[in-house]
Amino acid sequence: MSMPMLTASMSFDEASGAVVAFLRMQVPLGMWAVSRYDGVSQLLLEVDDSTYGVGAGTALPWEDSICRRMVAGEGPNVAPDAMSVPAYAAAPVGQAIPIGAYVGIPIRWEGGELFGVLCGLDPAVQAPDLTRHEPLLNLLGGLLSMILAADHARTQAARELERVELLADTDPLTGLLNRRAWTRFLELEEARYQRFGDPGAVVVVDLDRLKHVNDTYGHAAGDTYIKDAAKALTSVVRGSDLLARLGGDEFGVIAAGAGPAATEALMARISAAFDAAGVAGSIGAAPYAVVGGFPDAWEKADAAMYAAKQGRRGAAA
Repeated sequence: MSMPMLTASMSFDEASGAVVAFLRMQVPLGMWAVSRYDGVSQLLLEVDDSTYGVGAGTALPWEDSICRRMVAGEGPNVAPDAMSVPAYAAAPVGQAIPIGAYVGIPIRWEGGELFGVLCGLDPAVQAPDLTRHEPLLNLLGGLLSMILAADHARTQAARELERVELLADTDPLTGLLNRRAWTRFLELEEARYQRFGDPGAVVVVDLDRLKHVNDTYGHAAGDTYIKDAAKALTSVVRGSDLLARLGGDEFGVIAAGAGPAATEALMARISAAFDAAGVAGSIGAAPYAVVGGFPDAWEKADAAMYAAKQGRRGAAA
């Protein structure tokens, strides 16, 4: 199999697939993968595995990995006998699964920040001449970094254009995007999140007491209540987030790039903004995952919101 033709016009997932397929033939190990580091986990985006039983979408603890130690400079990029390297032998992953040989090449964003790792594992110790592949592996890692930068730049430009187009679908009461725009955005973003393994979360907010406001003070007061909630939400989401009114008294947020800590912080800001605006609402969130995608995250966030609402009702009883 000849060297894969990698160009800046390729998508990152296409290039990753080509590289993994090439290495499977040229440097046969039990597993080859392109992974994404999200600050907590090592998410496998592209995988060829005949040994360990893992697939795309698998998330592994970064702290436990050999890759973390390789990136930190505690061991070599190519280790034919991985357990002879003290830092690698001490990695918890090596105590959980058999690792005889290890290969790891960092993939970096244009500014040098770590995106992830091109990595290979095998349960058997390999011959010392495995190291002869290191120049080729470094070349492939560099090409993936280049393609990542080009694909990400194209993606950002497309996102900006699509956000402008989505603005045509707005909710007349609040001025926020409506459910149609929300659904369209999820469809557009799904493939991109799959491609890059970007972290993110779906947050669902359902207003409390709207029926009471409508019944007691009239629908005009109810409309004001909804608009106050929309203003409160707008004041705390980030520019990269997408905020929409999904219908009635329900709102949704796509928190782009948000891990668990950032999602919790956003929920806390929403609660504080609602308190300040005299609005009450129940909030649920769920992380985006490559396997289930946005539909699964939305469903789980909705379920978490309803659980929170039931808890609030129980506390008020």
